[in-house]
Amino acid sequence: MKLSGKNLSFQELNEAVRDTTDEHIELCDILGHRYIGAGSSGRDIVIEGVPGNALGAYLSGSSLTVKGNAQDAVGDTMNDGRIIISGSCGDTAGYAMRGGKIYIGGNAGYRVGIHMKEYGAHSPIIVIGGRAGAFLGEYQAGGTIVVLGLGGSGCPIGGYCGTGMHGGRMFIRGTVLPGTLSDQVLVEEPDRHSRLLLKEILSDYCRYFPEVSANSLLKDHFFLLTPNTKNPFKQLYTAC
Repeated sequence: MKLSGKNLSFQELNEAVRDTTDEHIELCDILGHRYIGAGSSGRDIVIEGVPGNALGAYLSGSSLTVKGNAQDAVGDTMNDGRIIISGSCGDTAGYAMRGGKIYIGGNAGYRVGIHMKEYGAHSPIIVIGGRAGAFLGEYQAGGTIVVLGLGGSGCPIGGYCGTGMHGGRMFIRGTVLPGTLSDQVLVEEPDRHSRLLLKEILSDYCRYFPEVSANSLLKDHFFLLTPNTKNPFKQLYTAC
């Protein structure tokens, strides 16, 4: 099915997507339409334009491809599936996501991956091709975040990265980190096991962004950020 959102409200557009039996759906003339693909499974949705907030919220197995930018709350609480954004996205991408993958070609805003978590075999992944704003991985409880910083120089993440982090991991490509990392975050060199995980993630990411080479990226330096489990939330307690 091919559908134009030009004269449709976001409610009308989403109703049409839900009602069709087609598995492959092409949406064009999208401009701020919210909740596209929310809760869907078994769909392959290609979007031309700029979808509004909560793209793929509660996604349960569908694949969403955006040929452009996206707004805030991409993949909010998603369970499974894949969201691929060729451009940049706004704040809080992957909020509380519990599974699936979000691949961003450009930059991402503030608080990406806040409250990410994993359970059983479900381990969510976010890869940001460009830079990420402040509070990346805030209260992260599981899953993996990768920031590549492509097309820029210096530190590719904003301040207060990993505030409240108590699970999961982050890979940050580059040689400089912000000076605002808290004691809750450990900074290490990736070991062999971590580099194998990183290679697997980047190889999959580069399938959708073939202009980027996974092998070339793996030659660069990455920081591995994990929670300091020996000293979680130390500043919250007076008798320390």
